[in-house]
Amino acid sequence: MKFDISFFPSGDLRADADLIASAEAAGFSAAWGGETARNPFLPLTIAASASESILLGTQSAVAFPRSPMVTAQIAWDLARQSNGRFVLGLGAQERAHIEQRFSETWTDPVGRMREYIESLRAIWATFQHDARLRYRGQHYQFRLMSPFFNPGPNAEPDIPIFLAGANPGLCRLAGETCAGLHAPALHTVNSLREQVLPAIKAGLAAVGRARADFALAVPVWVVSGDDAQAIQRAEAEARSRIAFYASAPGAKRVMTMQGWGGIAEELVALARMGQWGEMAERIPEQMLREVAIVAAPEEALPRIKERYAGLADRICLAWGGLDDSVRVAVANGLSQV
Repeated sequence: MKFDISFFPSGDLRADADLIASAEAAGFSAAWGGETARNPFLPLTIAASASESILLGTQSAVAFPRSPMVTAQIAWDLARQSNGRFVLGLGAQERAHIEQRFSETWTDPVGRMREYIESLRAIWATFQHDARLRYRGQHYQFRLMSPFFNPGPNAEPDIPIFLAGANPGLCRLAGETCAGLHAPALHTVNSLREQVLPAIKAGLAAVGRARADFALAVPVWVVSGDDAQAIQRAEAEARSRIAFYASAPGAKRVMTMQGWGGIAEELVALARMGQWGEMAERIPEQMLREVAIVAAPEEALPRIKERYAGLADRICLAWGGLDDSVRVAVANGLSQV
């Protein structure tokens, strides 16, 4: 089990790069930038020069609003800048966001994502080998690459791809075609074991891959602090995040499985009314403790390892919401797990 950090870009590229460099110094294996209010690729351009060994990835970039050609170009440059340490994480997002926030069409997300990945690899092959670009699918077609627009080969051309989400079709697709999957932010041990992993394993089996060839990366919120006020702040942050993710259509399966269907309905109603501030209050203590890790700083990593043993290959700690003292205490425990 590897321990990584995840973060949301702050808008200060140097501060984000410093955060990643400090995570590398502490012994974390990877740093994953999420896409919410800011672009997830930009901090990694600075971090690639400010770090030496830590993997740098997106968790995850929204795929469909970007042409595969645009994504292929960004990933190619980051792979070169980082000396092969870049991992491309892609997500489909929710239909409402694709249509209403990005003004894009939503059609056949699994089939489209399959073609997206195939397109990326066809484009990268053209970059690397100057091969003629010929890709034709239902959703994407690429057949023009003049020398002027070809960036040329990379020393490390094999860019790993992770998908993100809980959609069974996308989980299966990840097992068939990708290096790994970012599990949904809102999950439980039961949902990983009964929903996510079976779909991944079906995908692996379909193409004759072994489970050891694949990495399930699991995001984890830690509720911790040195005093009552710090714990209260961390708990408020976790409740707010949980409420937001639980109100999304994609969370319906896990919410129903856990018996939280009524809570989900309340959260959806509040979200539709724009009452975001009230949603965190609807998250009960039991739900908080099943979704997040609530522990003293020095106990957080052992508790995580106990919960996810046999399920997760990578743990992505939500790093931005923790106080500095908690980060230090958690990082000091890396050598003990």
